[in-house]
Amino acid sequence: MSQPRDLVGYGAHPPEPNWPNGARVAVQFVINYEEGAENSVLNGDKGSEAFLSEMVGAGSHPDRAMAMESLYEYGSRAGFWRLHRIFTERGLPLTVFGVAKAMEMNPEAVAAMKAADWEIASHGLRWIDYQYVPEEVERAHIAEAIALHEKLTGSRPLGWYQGRTSPNTARLVAEEGGFLYDADSYADDLPYWDDKYHRPQLVVPYTLDVNDMKIVALNGFTEGEQFFRHMRDTFDQLVEEGGRMMSIGLHGRIAGKPARARWVARFLDHVMESEEAWVARREDIARHWIQHHPYTGDAA
Repeated sequence: MSQPRDLVGYGAHPPEPNWPNGARVAVQFVINYEEGAENSVLNGDKGSEAFLSEMVGAGSHPDRAMAMESLYEYGSRAGFWRLHRIFTERGLPLTVFGVAKAMEMNPEAVAAMKAADWEIASHGLRWIDYQYVPEEVERAHIAEAIALHEKLTGSRPLGWYQGRTSPNTARLVAEEGGFLYDADSYADDLPYWDDKYHRPQLVVPYTLDVNDMKIVALNGFTEGEQFFRHMRDTFDQLVEEGGRMMSIGLHGRIAGKPARARWVARFLDHVMESEEAWVARREDIARHWIQHHPYTGDAA
């Protein structure tokens, strides 16, 4: 039976990525910058945000939810800056998944991202669920996100991660044609080419397991030590295997809390001390893959 899903991928013999300086693992950190663009009646939405906060299982209300708003505000007011200090003190690069409407509300944070030479990829126009958003609306949002992103940062985004996708997102991103990579996949430990939509689109997969979102999930971590162990064990396993990529997802309102930030810092030190990692921005990984594994007409 023919269907559009690829359940085979690289199979038993993934390609050798040839990471720089003989690194066994390419390690890539993401800070998701979403605060201010989440569901809110202030943004014209039908109700308040109910996703990814300390209030696990919260409901959406048809009015302002002040506690939820303040939990998100912590991310932009305090948590982002704590993570910013941890990474810049160590001189480590990262990628920001920046929601355009969120960045618009905090120019100082955007300036800090640029000053640190972080990649700022697009996390869409709004931090909302696009599953049932009409195709023409989502297409318009993608175009608006790119235009606003360029206005705020001085350049168009080269990476795309919607996160809360629709069945149309990957096709719309490929059709837009200007993205170096699409990150809306969790399907592999390595980048791969996707040509289902009539042009080759590089996919640099992301992660939902090595992600601080598991701290605010019913099936997740209950404290920072567990998160650290999961990051460490993932890294150590991939070092043992060699030739892999590891993504770590962070949010200012989650990993930016004081106790959790300590374990993030501890993991950064573990990675640096190993001398086995190439710590890179997603853009750098994408360019490396294009150079060493260009599209040949056969998508993985």
